[in-house]
Amino acid sequence: MLALFRVERALNFTIIYQISKSVPYFQRCYWSGGMNYNCKMVGGKSNRRTAERKNQKSVAPVWRPVSTQSRSVEDKEESKAFEGSVSSTDKHLVSLEVGSSLLRFIKGKGGSMQEKIEGEMGIKIIFPSSRTEESITIEGSSPDSVARASERIQLIIDEVVKSSALDYSHFVSLPLALYPELVDQLVNFQSSILGMHDPNPDEVLDISSNKDTTDEEDRDQKVDEAPQVAVTLQAQKDGENVKVDVTNIRRVSYPPKSSATSASKSKTSTSSELGIDESIFIKPKTFHLTVLMLKLWNKDRVDAAVRIFESIAAEVMDALDGQPVSIRLKGLDCMRGSPAKARVLYAPVEVVGGEDRLLQACKVITDAFIKGGLVLEKDAKQALKLHATVMNARHRKRKTKTRNSDSFDARGIMEQFGSKEWGEYLIHEVHLSQRFVFDEDGYYHRCASIPLPQNPQAD
Repeated sequence: MLALFRVERALNFTIIYQISKSVPYFQRCYWSGGMNYNCKMVGGKSNRRTAERKNQKSVAPVWRPVSTQSRSVEDKEESKAFEGSVSSTDKHLVSLEVGSSLLRFIKGKGGSMQEKIEGEMGIKIIFPSSRTEESITIEGSSPDSVARASERIQLIIDEVVKSSALDYSHFVSLPLALYPELVDQLVNFQSSILGMHDPNPDEVLDISSNKDTTDEEDRDQKVDEAPQVAVTLQAQKDGENVKVDVTNIRRVSYPPKSSATSASKSKTSTSSELGIDESIFIKPKTFHLTVLMLKLWNKDRVDAAVRIFESIAAEVMDALDGQPVSIRLKGLDCMRGSPAKARVLYAPVEVVGGEDRLLQACKVITDAFIKGGLVLEKDAKQALKLHATVMNARHRKRKTKTRNSDSFDARGIMEQFGSKEWGEYLIHEVHLSQRFVFDEDGYYHRCASIPLPQNPQAD
């Protein structure tokens, strides 16, 4: 286990034990699966206390996905209030702050996981009634059952956090969307590919009043050569039927239906067949470079990330030598695979004047989060490749899985935009950004930021 389990405060337990009040209480400490149970129990002296102390193994505390803090009930009023909420049988309660994003995994589909744990461990799991609360309560008839259930829940969360089932919640970003000209380029790029631009006049039959005279003459000639048709019309005059014969009526033929709308629909249909739709484009107002992805599933971890981020501002500035840094975006490329089955399409990044300073600043940030235990093991091993994503098939919104759901055909896009010059831009600041939450300007919610140099400093 690497950095994920190395932070100081992993588990936040509120543990309340109530047993018979007829005998004095004693203090015990349980270690199980890296969880520190500081419990105050009410009960008689145990005949096995000495033996238990000898058999008790020393286990070093490790980071777990549940944040912790221990407390015991000494306040009499609180004890009385608790007594009124339990039955005559002894109850043992543990409150675990796990994070709202993890509650669904403890419940399982249709409550299946909750039922399985409760049945096997002989405990009851109580979930919060409010969406803003992040803790669950485990209620059992013995300390062992509560401890085993807590450990079981930790193991479930461990696996979820390391898997793709739990999405990344935060990331460190270098914002680029603050440049209106770049945002406009991205909007035009998306519109062009989706066929939202004006249709090609050569592809649409012009049926306006300003028609080509040669076409008009040819059409009139074809109409004049048409055979004559006799039409009998029935009409009434003063209540009597009147027969009217009309001859030499010209037959009129109309061009097939074709318009800007139908051309646009045809282009949209083609895009759909290529696996391209609006949802896989990056929102222009969120355009950025990614430095590091993070899973911060509860408030304690978010707070820890903010503290770490703000504490390294001076080191980041030193890595940049106190000088501004600019990047140049040019062309398009696929992250993996071929353009025919692209998953991620991005604009390559070139750091003006050499990338050593910017990469060193990014390394300072990454190392700090790894040391703080907030980076998954697999992410800690990845080498940083700065890139500006413009399309990502993973963002596709779909009701059912289709053949093109995990990729798209980018060959036409590469042919048209493969050498596009996006421009040169100064990096103004580094953000600790929260995914799926946006500020008023449309960019990801900023949890914290580090301003970068804007003007060259004199030696």
